[in-house]
Amino acid sequence: MNANLSRPLVALLSLTSLLVLWWLVAGALGDRSLPGPVAVAQSLMQEARSGELFTHLGATLLRVLAAFVLAMLIGSAIGIAMGLNQSLNQFVDPWLVLLLNIPALVIIVLAYIWFGLNEAAAIGAVALNKIPNVVVTLREGARSLDPQTAEMAKVFKFGFYKTLKHVVLPQLQPFFASAMRSGISLIWKIVLVVELLGRSNGVGFQIHLYFQLFDVATILAYTLAFVFVMLSVEYFVLQPLEKRSRRWRAKSAGGSR
Repeated sequence: MNANLSRPLVALLSLTSLLVLWWLVAGALGDRSLPGPVAVAQSLMQEARSGELFTHLGATLLRVLAAFVLAMLIGSAIGIAMGLNQSLNQFVDPWLVLLLNIPALVIIVLAYIWFGLNEAAAIGAVALNKIPNVVVTLREGARSLDPQTAEMAKVFKFGFYKTLKHVVLPQLQPFFASAMRSGISLIWKIVLVVELLGRSNGVGFQIHLYFQLFDVATILAYTLAFVFVMLSVEYFVLQPLEKRSRRWRAKSAGGSR
């Protein structure tokens, strides 16, 4: 069987098996502890018909996008600078280690205390939790840049922007793809915590609301809806970007032989 055809079939079989397992476990535990797929689907449709699902889903996605862009821009700039400048790396590295080890919850709580329960504090707290990971990834990418290619750029008198566009960024593309992929998976989870603690809308807020009502079906409905959106981003945006970056590296390796 063609590998391109077998992958969707395997994925479909896997999801079907998961639904059957869910249905069996739900039947054993009872709807109060774990509602079955039908009950969750009904809650999902009810929230969608009322418009609540799309309102809160949209609010969460906007926070994810804002925090993601902010973390990638700041983290990439710092990471590349640290990878290219050893003195800067030695000076900033202790700060980086400190931020990597501070729990996300602490940063969120402090941001709300210092700056108030507002959108800027929420997005800033999420971005700050992700920036150190982006810095580490892009720092390693900057360290792996081909010195011969940089020397060639000097010989041909490339300017700063031309060197950045044609020499540095193409080599860093796999590292950007890796940082983006890990960033999305981390950021959306932190956004839910931010919303649970201090926002009046979003998926995290709704999960907290229905937790207080012990409505497990609606909690699962919101969770699955958001997971579906993030899986769509993963399969239709991030994985194609990662494949493209691998093709560039393969071509580069082939051309160097």
